[in-house]
Amino acid sequence: MPLRDRIEFDEAAARAEAEAAREALTTAETAFEAQGRIARRLGGRVEEGRAVFGFWTPEILDARVPSGDVFLEVLAPLEPMDLTRAHQEIRFERAWVPVIVEEAHCFTAVTGMRAGSRETLGDFYALAWRDPDGGWHRILDPLAMSLPFGVMAPAELYDVEAMLAAREDTAYFQAFRGEAPHKFGPPSNILQVHVPTATAGGTLASLTRHYHRLAERVARELPLEPADKLFLGYDAVQLLPVEPTTVHEAGPDFWQEVDGDEEGVTVSLLRPDTTNWGYDIVISGMATVNPVLLETGRPDELVDFAAQLHNFPGMPKKLILDVVFGHADNQGLGALNSHFFAGPNMYGQNLDYQNPAVRAILLEMQRRKVNFGADGVRVDGAQDFKWWDASTQTLRHDDDYLQSMSDLVQEAAGTRYRPWFIFEDGRPWPEEDWELSSDYRAVIEAQTDEDVFQWGPLTFAHNTPFLYTFWLSKFWRIREIVELGAHWISGTSNHDTLRRGTQVSPKLNVNTRLGRTRMEILDKAYDNPANHVLTYVALPGVPMDFLNAMARASWGFIRNQDDRYGVKVVAEEAISLKWQVDEYSYSVPANFRRLKEMGFETRSDLVRFFEFLPALVEVTEYDLDEIARLLNKAEPPLAGPEVYTVAALKHMARAWMDDMHEYCNVSTSLPALDADQAAFCLALRGFRRKRPWLAANYAGRDSFDYLRPIAGRTLFTALRHGPDGEQIYAVMHMEGKPTAEIDPLSLPVPGIGGGGWEVALRTPSIGPDYHGGPITLSDSMALVFSRHLPE
Repeated sequence: MPLRDRIEFDEAAARAEAEAAREALTTAETAFEAQGRIARRLGGRVEEGRAVFGFWTPEILDARVPSGDVFLEVLAPLEPMDLTRAHQEIRFERAWVPVIVEEAHCFTAVTGMRAGSRETLGDFYALAWRDPDGGWHRILDPLAMSLPFGVMAPAELYDVEAMLAAREDTAYFQAFRGEAPHKFGPPSNILQVHVPTATAGGTLASLTRHYHRLAERVARELPLEPADKLFLGYDAVQLLPVEPTTVHEAGPDFWQEVDGDEEGVTVSLLRPDTTNWGYDIVISGMATVNPVLLETGRPDELVDFAAQLHNFPGMPKKLILDVVFGHADNQGLGALNSHFFAGPNMYGQNLDYQNPAVRAILLEMQRRKVNFGADGVRVDGAQDFKWWDASTQTLRHDDDYLQSMSDLVQEAAGTRYRPWFIFEDGRPWPEEDWELSSDYRAVIEAQTDEDVFQWGPLTFAHNTPFLYTFWLSKFWRIREIVELGAHWISGTSNHDTLRRGTQVSPKLNVNTRLGRTRMEILDKAYDNPANHVLTYVALPGVPMDFLNAMARASWGFIRNQDDRYGVKVVAEEAISLKWQVDEYSYSVPANFRRLKEMGFETRSDLVRFFEFLPALVEVTEYDLDEIARLLNKAEPPLAGPEVYTVAALKHMARAWMDDMHEYCNVSTSLPALDADQAAFCLALRGFRRKRPWLAANYAGRDSFDYLRPIAGRTLFTALRHGPDGEQIYAVMHMEGKPTAEIDPLSLPVPGIGGGGWEVALRTPSIGPDYHGGPITLSDSMALVFSRHLPE
């Protein structure tokens, strides 16, 4: 049946939506309350057999568009579409549905529209308005729940309620149902995961299958390989942002209209293929899932992953979503109306949090996203939520907005709940003295919820634990963690710290005792047995590990959408070649194939090119034409393109990002995992989980210090007391020369005297035969002892 005959404008339902908005604007106590009520009605939804749509459209008021020139544009494919295909050209029927304009909002309702589901593709839509010259302007839906072709394309109408009703973790959520919303608290530890590099498939579906396989092996008590142990023992999985990101600046667009008229349009469709670490977002589309992460193109994959974690045998795992609402990339200017923004910043654009509509829409995006089934939320860059106070002419932190984020009530399987919240907030970062002046407690102390956490000093800071004196220089921060860290995320490996580590000059005072090569040194620095003991045994709070670091896989600033500054970014990232890629790794045929095709056949070829590029970026002040000219003058000639041009440089930048993205995939590192290290880390996670009291701050007879005199090494000691009379004592060699032969139980640590101590954990290099007595401790070695004091 033709689209025009299939759908029909439901004027009564549309006017009811507009009347509800008018009622909110009239009766709400504040403008923000009114906009919050209206925001629940925005976007496209399926309700009682009809499709209902709402848009916030202040730009229509700005342009003084008559209501008769505003329509809902509905697009229906005339032939079957396959969202798993790389490219297809599809003819769409087009229909125009009237809307009801209510001040800065537009509403409409339609019967007969097809809604998308796991099995079927729905109709596409956008708002459109006609100018006096007959030209059409499209307004995309920022609250869309399915964006198969990204944020710059029309959205798909999706039956979200049906998707959520079919979730397979209903029993998990129903167990928490009560009269008041359930409040989720912290897990004992977290595994941070970047979906595209976590499995060979690089999608949420492939990650779900991976956890399903692990669940089957655990349930059947089958032997576990090191690759299995890598993912096990964690109570929570925190995904790097799964929101839609920026698109390729120079194209091609994923939705390209070839020709069309008012009756229909032919569209060239590309499967989204952006490479990104997740933080380059445009705000639009934040309520749904990045189509790049969806193997099937269906947002159900995120619900499936949540259910797989929640149903994990023996130990349900929590899902934590990492949300980015503190800024928007400049591409956001093309996806949202200008009223969303408050001016440029170092990332792109500030958001106008003081605009009641913007404030309400952002919170509604968050609510819808977390309703996929997340138990926790990590807020990226909380120090960036600011507003301009004209009375004092200063930027002020919007702590009220942060409070609103953690106050939101979610719902899953009929259970109302509030997630556990983590805030990354290093204020006064990015001021120059932030490393000294940040106390990492601004949000904890401002929030009313006692379970709010922040990233701690060793997690937020740009840590370089492979440089000599790092641990002693950070001792003042470690003392803070010991005393105050119960509400901090601890650990030194995450997506930021590992990336920063790859940007350090190898000419600095590198701790060569960590390994024979730079790759070994970097790998062991962020997957260090002694550091793991420090994090899981000695420090309070919630430990977090980054999957790529634990797998000793590579990592970096991954983004292939940047056309204008892509070459500059690669010049800044080039130093990571010295830390993460050796001759053998580069020579593997499957690695760096794009760069090899460009003429960089060996690592040495690429190294020489990278010796020129960063210097030329600096001396030319990033003049790409001049950089290309100078590269062509090099003697002997550089490897790579026969002639360097601006286009060739941009092609190289894209090739670097795509090749590094593949090189960072954890699946390539699994065969080389050390079995003893994997087993030790799993045992360490179990040790922490059995002793939840280790998450508390030090008190009473607890002690933490370093052994004096330093004598060329940094040796930490920690003594902790549990509520059941258990004592835990840890000795950690963090860096430097080996100790003389020492008896750990004879060190001058008050409270360790007497007998009864047993070795609970040994780092792998110590070996299973050590049960106490004199030992020589070297870099990265640690011991954990346990005993119960008599009552």
